[in-house]
Amino acid sequence: MCLSRFVCRTIAQLDAELTGCRACPRLVAWREQVAREKRAAFSDENYWGKPVPAFGPADARLLLVGLAPAAHGGNRTGRMFTGDRSADVLIDCMHAVGLASQPTSIAADDGLRLLGTRMTAPVHCAPPDNKPTPAERDNCRHWLVSELRLLSPTLRAIVVLGGWGWQALMPALAESGWEIPKPRPKFGHGVQVDVQPARTDRSPLHVFGTYHPSQQNTFTGRLTPAMLERVLATAAAAAGLPDPTP
Repeated sequence: MCLSRFVCRTIAQLDAELTGCRACPRLVAWREQVAREKRAAFSDENYWGKPVPAFGPADARLLLVGLAPAAHGGNRTGRMFTGDRSADVLIDCMHAVGLASQPTSIAADDGLRLLGTRMTAPVHCAPPDNKPTPAERDNCRHWLVSELRLLSPTLRAIVVLGGWGWQALMPALAESGWEIPKPRPKFGHGVQVDVQPARTDRSPLHVFGTYHPSQQNTFTGRLTPAMLERVLATAAAAAGLPDPTP
């Protein structure tokens, strides 16, 4: 068992230990309240109601970094980007560019596989109003730092979904063995930053920004599937993943 920060030796160990975290009282209370009270459409389901681990292979070459699980998405299903509108858009786009085995992510047992790709978040509990506090973000950072360290042998590219995740990722990269350019790169849709290793056992990373596939962005047209697919396809190529097109 992974009993303290930074001592997990495998991704599987990290994911298992993470689900027992109770470090942030406000988030614990909220995630459990949502799991008890439920949404009417899901009243007959057993909500997960715990921290949601990352999803995807332990030897991923591409990492997607979001914000936090949705109250009635990941907090219900127990899997990142599963069972909500953001998942509908993201997984469909990932499937279109060869990063997911199917175009839908509905439940943890639906057979979805991510191909060379892993999905995570800087905060692993569903927050009220989808807004973690800075203290909660910082409290949760050690999980992301550990994940980056464990992925470092194969990781070559990262796609960050939204400005909040971008700001959270940069210090985690610095803590896990990469040099962040100065001045710190600013978030933007389609932004690409090359991050160099600060240790000999790290490889350069290509970091990409895209707007988050939230309803606010997709319903207004600020982010379209074509826009998201372009970023994902470019990041997949930078990570050295196979081109799915014939």
